[in-house]
Amino acid sequence: MAKAKRKFVCQQCGSVAPRWQGQCEDCGEWNSLYEEAGDTVFAAKHDLQSGGRALHLVGLDSVIALPPRASTGIAEFDRALGGGLVAGSATLIGGDPGIGKSTLLLQAAARMAIRELAVAYISGEEAADQVRLRARRLGLGDAPVQLASATSVRDILTTMSEGAPPALLIIDSIQTMHSDLIEGAPGTVSQVRASAQELIRFAKQHGSAVVLVGHVTKDGSIAGPRVLEHMVDTVLSFEGERSHQYRILRAVKNRFGGTDEIGVFAMAEEGLAEVSNPSALFLTHRDESVTGATVFPALEGTRPVLVEIQALTVRLASGATPRRAVVGWDSGRLAMLLAVLEARCGLSFSTCEVYLNVAGGYRISDPAADLAVAGALISALSERPVPSDAVLFGEVALSGEIRTVAHAPMRLREAAKLGFGRAIVPASAADGAKGIAISGYRTLAQFVDHVLGRG
Repeated sequence: MAKAKRKFVCQQCGSVAPRWQGQCEDCGEWNSLYEEAGDTVFAAKHDLQSGGRALHLVGLDSVIALPPRASTGIAEFDRALGGGLVAGSATLIGGDPGIGKSTLLLQAAARMAIRELAVAYISGEEAADQVRLRARRLGLGDAPVQLASATSVRDILTTMSEGAPPALLIIDSIQTMHSDLIEGAPGTVSQVRASAQELIRFAKQHGSAVVLVGHVTKDGSIAGPRVLEHMVDTVLSFEGERSHQYRILRAVKNRFGGTDEIGVFAMAEEGLAEVSNPSALFLTHRDESVTGATVFPALEGTRPVLVEIQALTVRLASGATPRRAVVGWDSGRLAMLLAVLEARCGLSFSTCEVYLNVAGGYRISDPAADLAVAGALISALSERPVPSDAVLFGEVALSGEIRTVAHAPMRLREAAKLGFGRAIVPASAADGAKGIAISGYRTLAQFVDHVLGRG
């Protein structure tokens, strides 16, 4: 005999509780638990070892063909996707409001439609006329993209099943979709999960590439259940500040390609323009040496990007509490690096306010930036500039040792290509590269002595 089971689902993290409570025990949010239709629980036990169909097992050495890809017509978009959209794949793209998600997808849809590929754009947030107005403003008003404004998943799938399925189906956004098989308002955990599941099933059965636009929370993560990111094949994050013109499309997950690939765009009046040389966005005019500034060859997937790291130190009166402000880097790693400079190199930052900035709003998580940050801090404290034609990279250990990092030759080639004449690197990576002089250091103290002219 079956009995109904009640459950309360957190709308922030998706955790399930057997009864209502004011605060979610997993994420700590208040008043986020809502009752949803539960599953039917059977008291009788079932034997799952029989009655199913036999699976066809294959070996790892089986010959398979690479999945066909369709280019979006935007090279930077294709780079982030790993080469283009895969037929039958599901892609989730998230980003802050107004960052340019809809603009990018409308540009990609128009370019694919011009190449006589069937493209459907379903908007759950705007009317079809609003999408047309944006297309005209972007100069894409003549593209044969099929538009519709709908929020019912049943209506969308019924429409898409009539005739030949589209090569690309864009859903903007998944949080506005509603399935009549599930109780609850659009945007709830159960609705988002059920709607995404039906759309992904359509993609797998008909070979259409489905792109889902996802809202983000205040901390930048995609809103809704975490299982949504597990269901799709590719997760892209559209990053950038609206006060800056550049945008970065970053691959967080990709079942058909590598992760950590990025596509770089610049927001212009005619929409998002591709940036083939992203280093030009993050480097300032460097004809003269400036104190407190160094250049670091960051690595995003397979693409080196040269960025400028800026540091400023301000002496304070005795007794004042110094401030540490960081933009674009990890504040904890800055504190560690300052401790190493004081303990291993004899430099004193205890009476200085320290400000660190990565130019252009770029964000760095690569530990190879330690040496470049240290160079900027040493230069700012001593008021001695690091040569403007030099790049720096290397990981700094707590012992003061400068350790080698991955893909050093690739970083050096990119620096040489952009006209940099020298590189300051770990001693173990000082093998040399064509067109660039190498200076290798084993410890951070040796590098400090060189900058300060001690020996």
